[in-house]
Amino acid sequence: MSEELSPTETEMPEENSTANSDVAEKAMADLAKVREEIGKVVFGQERTVELVLCAILSGGHALLIGAPGLAKTRLIDAMGTVLGLSSGRVQFTPDLMPSDILGSEVLDQADDGKRSFRFIPGPIFTSLLLADEINRASPRTQSALLQAMAEHHVSIAGHRHDLPEPFHVLATQNPIEQQGTYPLPEAQLDRFLLKIDVDYPDAETERRILIETTSQKNVELQTILSAESLMNIQKLVRTLPVGTKVVEQILELIREARPEQSSNEIVRRQVLWGPSPRAGQALMLASRARALLRGRLSPSVEDLEALAEPALGHRMSLRFDPTGELPTLPDLIRKLATRTN
Repeated sequence: MSEELSPTETEMPEENSTANSDVAEKAMADLAKVREEIGKVVFGQERTVELVLCAILSGGHALLIGAPGLAKTRLIDAMGTVLGLSSGRVQFTPDLMPSDILGSEVLDQADDGKRSFRFIPGPIFTSLLLADEINRASPRTQSALLQAMAEHHVSIAGHRHDLPEPFHVLATQNPIEQQGTYPLPEAQLDRFLLKIDVDYPDAETERRILIETTSQKNVELQTILSAESLMNIQKLVRTLPVGTKVVEQILELIREARPEQSSNEIVRRQVLWGPSPRAGQALMLASRARALLRGRLSPSVEDLEALAEPALGHRMSLRFDPTGELPTLPDLIRKLATRTN
């Protein structure tokens, strides 16, 4: 996410508005079908589905945090099928090595006796990678994956190997078990465009889960998009105009969340570090993607407020509060986002 955003505009150029509108209408219709298909196998997680799609449409990666059994893996599998992307899964464990993800070179010997090295690609060479329980791997293995996430290529024995396009990592973390884990450093967390908290379903949804997932019913998902059409939508997202008011509110929110620049006393006292400019980039892109998912050609303040915590929550940290009376980090971010309105 180090690339620059496209210039913001208050309205589309007149000569491009009709063409952009036609492309956008087609994209909106396809994305509605994508959400409908995913909803056939993932019940009651509309917000999670929307946030994951926001990350993918923005060209980024997402970190899903939730207890076991909340359909995180099922969601990612369905996402790969419906979006028409090749997908793979890596179960992270403490003994996992970087070569288990990236691949390695092996020595081959030809019939004439000549020897040469041959590269065997690892599971990272796919368009949609599920990094399951990413915090169970050692920092060395985490770093190898996160470098590939940032640069979209890997280097093995001095040779560069480009990853497929598009390339997205959807990583999961279990917030319950912390034994035998290696928490992601803050600089590496920053590589994820959004952090998504996956909640328990409501009673009605859980009733549906009990009935439909324990029957003999087998749901076949349709492929709605392809890798090429997804990349075209990602390009479209970057061309959507952003009003001056939304730009100013994103800027104000990011700066108000930093203790060095904030006028908020709680932020100055309690926030250890605030979001980097990359957080503003993430919020801008994700707001555009959410607007498109909701049938709009430009993001609104409501998009900003809905995405503030997923975009900023993993890019900030609070000091320990012995009183327990101060707001939690999600509450503080929501208050700051609402205050900018």
